[in-house]
Amino acid sequence: MKVSAKSETQKTASPDFLEVMEAASGEKIRICYQCGKCSAGCPVGFAMDLLPNQVLRMIQLGLRDEALSCSTIWLCASCETCAARCPREIEIVKVMDALRRKARAEDYHVPVREVPIFISTFLNTVKRFGRLYEAGFVGAYNILSGHLTKDMDKAPKMLLKHKIALTPPRVKGMGKVRKLIKKAEEISKR
Repeated sequence: MKVSAKSETQKTASPDFLEVMEAASGEKIRICYQCGKCSAGCPVGFAMDLLPNQVLRMIQLGLRDEALSCSTIWLCASCETCAARCPREIEIVKVMDALRRKARAEDYHVPVREVPIFISTFLNTVKRFGRLYEAGFVGAYNILSGHLTKDMDKAPKMLLKHKIALTPPRVKGMGKVRKLIKKAEEISKR
């Protein structure tokens, strides 16, 4: 028996999802009229399973599981090209951030395994050294992601041109940096 799209939508729709995501992002998602300008300008759109305007439409329709399990929310580069192009002035980056937070809080499967590894490795490097220590970051990321030798051929050339350093940077005021990071972590848990 064939199930119609309408009855399938009714099965998975969560009527309050739009309100929840508008509150979480601070954006009026309901005013998106699907012009597609955000998606047309998205530099990462080619790699996404849903385009940014389609994610907004999923939220509008209350398709919670589809929105929270798509790869798009993890691939968004937060470049804000979408916001610059949006005639309704919706900051889609804030919506994507809110979706990522919700997906993590509700333990949704991340379809792009490397993205959370990249984010946590980056943040841990900054937390430890006060700024990005490129060599340490790349080494840790490669180990954790299983790409042990990825980009290793570029290291000698970058070292010779002083683009990366072998030793971590020295940052003044590490106490202030740690306080700032702690405050940001507290805010993100709200």
